[in-house]
Amino acid sequence: MNTTILGLDKKKTANLVIDLNGLLANFQVYYQNLRGLHWNIKGKNFFDLHIKFEEFYTDSQEKIDLIAERILTLEGVPMHTFEEYSKIATVPVGINISKDVEAVKLVVTSLSELLKIERAILNSSDDANDEGTNSMMSDFIAEQEKTLWMLNSWLG
Repeated sequence: MNTTILGLDKKKTANLVIDLNGLLANFQVYYQNLRGLHWNIKGKNFFDLHIKFEEFYTDSQEKIDLIAERILTLEGVPMHTFEEYSKIATVPVGINISKDVEAVKLVVTSLSELLKIERAILNSSDDANDEGTNSMMSDFIAEQEKTLWMLNSWLG
């Protein structure tokens, strides 16, 4: 039998699991960056950004869980070590960032990278007739595009 229990092509599903694990790794780096930004932000925008970064990392934590559960639904195994994440993640790592503009630029760069990955997965999930993954990616993309617009407006 060449299909999964969900009725999806096994080879295409296996490739989606690889791609979703890549997204998971990148979200884990993004999440940790947001924690660091939340903890270390300084300056006149502290109160607004401290709250905003918490909002972002809470949202990311939920997305991380959704991605891992989707991998499991597709009969894969989600990555779960920082060693694995750091080997494949392409989202930049933010270290000791405390200035508002630099922090927001890191979030913008990270979201732009996540969008590239999500769009590639969207194309693959469409090709695999995987509506579950397709829907999840569409939701992520729409939300992150709006967030990017708002952050770019903040940057001026």
